[in-house]
Amino acid sequence: MQVNKSSYRIRINGIVQGVGFRPYAFRLACELGLDGWVLNSSYGVLIEVEGGAEDLDEFVQRIIVSPPPLARIREYNVEKIDPAGYRGFVIRESQKEQNRNVMISPDIATCSECRKEILNPDNRRYQYPFTNCTNCGPRFTIIQDIPYDRSKTTMASFPMCPLCQSEYEDPSNRRFHAQPNACPVCGPRITLLDQQGKESPEAVTALLKAGFIIAVKGLGGFHLSADARNREAVSRLRKRKKRDAKPFAVMVRDLETVRNYCMTSQEEERQLISPAAPIVVMKTRKDHGLPADVIHPGLNTLGVLLPYTPLHYLLFDDELDMLIMTSANISDEPLITDNQKAMENLRDIADYFLIHNRDIYNPCDDSVISLTPQGTVHFFRRARGYVPAAIQIPHSACPILAVGSELKNTFCMTRGNEAYISQHWGDLNHYHNYLNFLHGVERFEKMLEVKPEIIAYDLHPDYQVSRWAKSQAQVQLMGIQHHHAHLASVMAENGLEGEVLGLICDGSGWGTDGTVWGCELLRGTYKDFSRLAHLQYLPLVGGDLNSQRPYRMAFIYLLAALGDEKAMAEAKKLLPHLQGAEMGLIQQMMSIKMPILTSSCGRLFDAAAALLGISPINHYEGQAAIEMEACADHHATGRYEYQVEKQPGMLIMNSLPIFAGILRDIHRGGTVSTIAGKFHLTLSDMFADALLQARDHSGLNRVVLSGGVFHNGIILFNLSNSLISHGFEVYHQQQVPPGDGGISLGQAVIASERVI
Repeated sequence: MQVNKSSYRIRINGIVQGVGFRPYAFRLACELGLDGWVLNSSYGVLIEVEGGAEDLDEFVQRIIVSPPPLARIREYNVEKIDPAGYRGFVIRESQKEQNRNVMISPDIATCSECRKEILNPDNRRYQYPFTNCTNCGPRFTIIQDIPYDRSKTTMASFPMCPLCQSEYEDPSNRRFHAQPNACPVCGPRITLLDQQGKESPEAVTALLKAGFIIAVKGLGGFHLSADARNREAVSRLRKRKKRDAKPFAVMVRDLETVRNYCMTSQEEERQLISPAAPIVVMKTRKDHGLPADVIHPGLNTLGVLLPYTPLHYLLFDDELDMLIMTSANISDEPLITDNQKAMENLRDIADYFLIHNRDIYNPCDDSVISLTPQGTVHFFRRARGYVPAAIQIPHSACPILAVGSELKNTFCMTRGNEAYISQHWGDLNHYHNYLNFLHGVERFEKMLEVKPEIIAYDLHPDYQVSRWAKSQAQVQLMGIQHHHAHLASVMAENGLEGEVLGLICDGSGWGTDGTVWGCELLRGTYKDFSRLAHLQYLPLVGGDLNSQRPYRMAFIYLLAALGDEKAMAEAKKLLPHLQGAEMGLIQQMMSIKMPILTSSCGRLFDAAAALLGISPINHYEGQAAIEMEACADHHATGRYEYQVEKQPGMLIMNSLPIFAGILRDIHRGGTVSTIAGKFHLTLSDMFADALLQARDHSGLNRVVLSGGVFHNGIILFNLSNSLISHGFEVYHQQQVPPGDGGISLGQAVIASERVI
């Protein structure tokens, strides 16, 4: 043993497995002439290193301050120990420790070096669809357990050939200890099948250019793909999938091509080429030349993503530059991951099936984001590329499972002061989505090695997921009000403490008074809240049917604003979908005392959009509001009349006068875009007015904005600017969706704070 040697034991936790951390430590130690070893453990990464004091300090500094680009260090500990007399530096076999705190990496889009290889005819991985290295490739979707080793992934059944093994063992190679390393000799393979399950000799790109629809097995599930510039092919896909109006996402060959179709910003382009490679919703160019009415009807935005696996790059050529790339499922059912199920369930949709023999262990849909005018990330769906990365929460508590909402479900599991939000499960009123949710809970428990002691759930009595929660034994149960969870979700991701004002606007959430809330001004902390204001109540005649038929909600608003006679006259002129029998039934039910009332902002948007003829029937959730935003004139001026009325203990935001103004503009020949623009400006003003009065009463100056309505960029931008101009501190969501996909985070944090 050399007496002049010093030695450190270093423990590093975070996203440090599957991101090239061990090879990085190896090369750094060799560069500095240090001895010792590094290994993956169920805690994270463990290093013992010894050598000269200055070299050791440089090693620690560089490995902590400048880790591999994809690593995320959560915490580390450096302990001085006695030198053991190591000779050389090695990567040891992984080991399991008592503390299992490692974080699994999300899936990572193909890096530039691997992309060059698959496009180079002289490379042995030319056109190989499963090319990857330590800087890219599958992670979460193939990991079955930790530590992250090949034997614990769905690559276990593919032993490396001698060439791949030599890369894996070569410290100078970027595939050094890359667990999914593979090549055409030893790795997974693709197969093209026809509808009868027979292998086809056809070229996939040629089939796409000929107008065929292909089911493509990707990273986290199957997609349905067709040539986006082929109107007939896209129309056939829409008809076969029974997707009447919901926009399709498109995959575009490269960034240069994206610029031809969309007006991109520097930050949008940065997101497109990021390791997460999400779908980015962007404004389209007016002269883009696409069949917009069948790709994204009624919208002026397009959801775009770039190829994020080698397989995707192979779908394009010099002539084919854009593909429809939509999740392969039927009517809100789960994403399909299994080859046989794809053949069975998609036979009436796809003409061909491009499958492979690597199993998908964790299904994961594409993430969807946009950029706000302020340049911040706005999530519509948080999944591939982000899950299962943790979000820091204010305090540590016992393990908690928050089961989220019924629609756009995610669940959230806590470990210490970190929250792990699941991938998007969809609507749990579909049985198979519900089963996927249950499987997901089991896998997160195993991955995090925690057993929840508290289950937090939504108060809605009819939510299947809440009923499941209440059926669980030997755990503490905690019901969380829907809009309080929205408020806490924004607070948590922004690291806020203390009391805030929260404006929560969405479609529906079960209120504490037995009504359906949906536009609430709250005063709250993580533990408690009180309600300061809400949109005026209206009868929810017909329940959830109104969210599917906005024309019904328009008639309800007309009845409340104008009375029966005038409302009927206007409805006959402006609501052609409303037939006499349905009109009479709504009137009859409105005339009696209704048990269900709503303050829903979503239904307010539906009513206004239906009156303008934008979307009298919703073919997908939120269609009316989404299309109304798309057609709104951003240069519109003026406001409609509204009232913020003081009642005992409550402010009431009365939107009924807005409808008289809308009708006046319609009858004066105002354009739909101008009226829609004024409607947005009016709501922003009404919300700001209510918040100003709430500040005067409460003395609170911090405002959080959440709920699905804040997917609306016009409302978010105008209201935020108005509030900031009045001296408010304004917070919104940038790590999870403002809609129900982010509500599980709020539930978890509330439960955590209540038990501390």
